[in-house]
Amino acid sequence: MANLKEIRNRIASVSSTMQITSAMKMVSAAKLKKAQDAITAMRPYSDKLTELLQSLSASLEGDAGSVYAQNREVNKVLVVAITSNRGLCGAFNTNIIKQSMLLANQTYAGKQVEFMAIGKKANDILKKKYTVIENHSSVYEDLTFDAISSIAEELMALFTNGTYDKIEIVYNKFKNAATQIVMTEQFLPIVPVSGEAATTAADYVYEPSKFEIVEQLIPKSLKTQLYKGVRDSFASEHGARMTAMHKATDNATELRDQLKLTYNKARQAAITNEILEIVGGAEALSN
Repeated sequence: MANLKEIRNRIASVSSTMQITSAMKMVSAAKLKKAQDAITAMRPYSDKLTELLQSLSASLEGDAGSVYAQNREVNKVLVVAITSNRGLCGAFNTNIIKQSMLLANQTYAGKQVEFMAIGKKANDILKKKYTVIENHSSVYEDLTFDAISSIAEELMALFTNGTYDKIEIVYNKFKNAATQIVMTEQFLPIVPVSGEAATTAADYVYEPSKFEIVEQLIPKSLKTQLYKGVRDSFASEHGARMTAMHKATDNATELRDQLKLTYNKARQAAITNEILEIVGGAEALSN
């Protein structure tokens, strides 16, 4: 009977875990809808602003005002790794950390690579092997454009004062609840358009002046680019967690059913043994 008690305890434990994962799935599904609507509404604006920014930077090639488009010899690189503060979301955080390490160990091998973490998980892992200059995990407590703008301003200052020659951002782009695409985007210097797209920059009429546009439009576009990356990551996190908890619930259900079947078989075998013992005892007495 000790074996039966052990199986009963396991069934209760798995059932409790299944209730937790099912609840987490529903919570993530509710949060995902709001996060998905936010990033879907933002993308057209962000993409058009980035397109305009790249065209503008192409027309300002060599201009003194194009401080954010200066290509210097790359000696120091800053990688901004955007992850979540919590786990239980499958390979969501692992993929970002792997890609960040790949940049440090292969893409920029021989260069001085440092990290800025947006999310507790990136900070906890990367600081064991690399230099993490700052961790902005608190932005998820109140994810607003103003909160991300201050981080973008800090990144722009680190580039313009020569602290870093290149800044990359690594994040998960939201495709759907089951799919997240790991993205690596060059944040600074600005990547100008090339080929036919670059020739269209001459068709713009700049008013009041290119310099004022550089002073206002480019910083705003960079802030929007970073905000879009964080928003994409935020939506991807809930999608990944919802999928992971859905699979965990299915696995728990399957395990619970197997344990119940094992329990019923063991119970049936125990009852059969007891009946055989009674029958054997009765026969012994009758003989």
